[in-house]
Amino acid sequence: MPDLPTPKDAAEAALFSECWDAVLSYADLCTSGSTAANQLAREAFALGIREARAAEDGLARGAGRRSSRLPRIPLLLTAVRTTAAAWEARGQGHKLDPDLRLWLNSDKAARYVGPPLSRPIALRGLRDMQEPDAALLWLAEVEALPLHAVVRRQGLDPTAAVEELNQVRGLFRDRCHRNHLDTPMDAECRSYVRLLDAVTRSPAADTPPDLSRHLATCVECAEAAACLRLHGGGLPAALAQGVIGWGGLAYLERRRRAAEVRLGAGRPDAPDAEGAAEQVAASRARVLRGGMLAAAVLVSVVALAVSMMPGDTGGGSGGENVAQGNPADSTPVAGPGSVLPSADPATSAAPSSSRPAASASGTPSATGGSDAGKPDPEPQGTSSATAGAGGGEDAAACEVTYDLVNQWPDGFQATVTVTTAVTLDAWRVAWSFRDGQKVDQMWDASLAQNGSRVTATAADYNRSVSANGTLTFGFLASWQNKNSAPYAFTLNGQTCTSS
Repeated sequence: MPDLPTPKDAAEAALFSECWDAVLSYADLCTSGSTAANQLAREAFALGIREARAAEDGLARGAGRRSSRLPRIPLLLTAVRTTAAAWEARGQGHKLDPDLRLWLNSDKAARYVGPPLSRPIALRGLRDMQEPDAALLWLAEVEALPLHAVVRRQGLDPTAAVEELNQVRGLFRDRCHRNHLDTPMDAECRSYVRLLDAVTRSPAADTPPDLSRHLATCVECAEAAACLRLHGGGLPAALAQGVIGWGGLAYLERRRRAAEVRLGAGRPDAPDAEGAAEQVAASRARVLRGGMLAAAVLVSVVALAVSMMPGDTGGGSGGENVAQGNPADSTPVAGPGSVLPSADPATSAAPSSSRPAASASGTPSATGGSDAGKPDPEPQGTSSATAGAGGGEDAAACEVTYDLVNQWPDGFQATVTVTTAVTLDAWRVAWSFRDGQKVDQMWDASLAQNGSRVTATAADYNRSVSANGTLTFGFLASWQNKNSAPYAFTLNGQTCTSS
C-alpha cells in the first residue's frame, strides 16, 4: 500500500486534507468495504498528486502557457476511477462494487478515456476553463461549500463573489456549447443544435415536443442540454456525472450531507455580520437569564433545606445567620444534595461540597458560574470536576467537535476538530470509544490505539497551532452492533469540553 505524498508546504497540507476527504468519500462508493476503500483512496491519491505536480511543473517550464487540465479535486476523483479500472484489469475487481465493475466493462466507461471529441461535454468544458475558474465552479456546485468559504480560499473579492460565480457559470456554458458544436454527430443531432442552445438560454422557454423526444433518446444531446441549462438547479448533477462518471450523483449527495454536518443544515452562504452579532448577543442573554433563574431556584432549595433541618423552627440562630449572610454557620448549606447533578457520569460521583461552600462565602467558583459579568457559564459537569480538584483553575482550555461524516454497515468516517485557547508547539489528542470501535486509518495525525483509548499525534506539518486556533484530523474506523460517539477527549493530557 503506497504512502500518501508529503505536502510541500502548509498551504498544500491544508489542500491535501480537503482533497483526501473527497477522494476517500468517492473511493468508499467504489469499493465493497472500508479496508478496500482506504487502499483505493491511497493509490488514487498518490497517482493524482503525481499527475497534478507534473502538470504544474510543465506549466512552469512553459513560461506561463495555459495547460488544459482539471482542478485538483476532480483530477483526484478521476484518478480514483482510473485506479479502479487498473484493479479490474489486474484481477482485483472483487474488491470493487459490483455495479462499478459492470460499468467499467461497458461502453459508458470507454467514453471517459476515448477520443477527446467523444468524451462527456461537462468533462471537456471544465478542462477547457482556466484552473481558478474551474476550481471555483467545482467547489461551489459539486463540493457544496458556502460561497463565502470558496471566495476566501480562491482569494476573490467577497463583494463581487456572486457576480464572479455567475460569470464562471456563463463561461462554462460557452465552453460546453462550443464543444457540443465540435462533437461528431449525425444529421438529426446537428439539426437540433441551434434550437437546443436557444431553449436552454431562457428559464421561461418551453421545450418543443420534437426536441423533448430527441433528448429522451440521445444521451449526448441530453448531456449537452444539462450543461447548457444553467437555471433549474441541474448544473451540479451535470458536472458530477460528466466528470466523475459512475457514482457521480451518489458522490454529489454525500458531499452535500458532509457540508451540512460541517457547517450546520440551513446555514446561509453569506451571513449578515450585524444580524449574526445580534443573534449571539440574544443567545448570551438567554443563557444569562437561564443561569440567574437556576441560581435563584438553587438558593430557594438551600433555604428550604435549612429551614426544615431537625431542631430548627426557621426563626432561630440558623435562620438569622442565613438571612444575614453570616458564614459562621454555613455547614448545612454545603451538605450533600445541594448541588445539581453532573451531566458527565465520570464526574457525578466526585465530592461536590466545595462548590456550594464557596458560593455561600461569596467566593467565585472555579468556573466563574456565580459571576454575573460572565454570561456564558460552563456546563455543570465541567465545573464540578474542576472545583472538586481544588486547583482553582479556569475552565478547560480546549473544545472538541466530533463529526460523523459517513457511516456504513461495518465502518465509518469521522473528523475531529479541536479549538485551543493557548499556543501549541506540538499536540496530542486522545479519546475513548464506548463500543469497541477500531480505528483503521488516520490522516493529518499519527495513530495509536490501546484498547478503547485512541491517541492522535500531530504530523510534522501541522504541529504548531496559534492561540484560539483549530486543529483538524480525520480517520476511518470499524464498528459492530453500535457506534456511539467517543468521550473523554484530552489535548496534551488536559480535559477538553465537547461542543
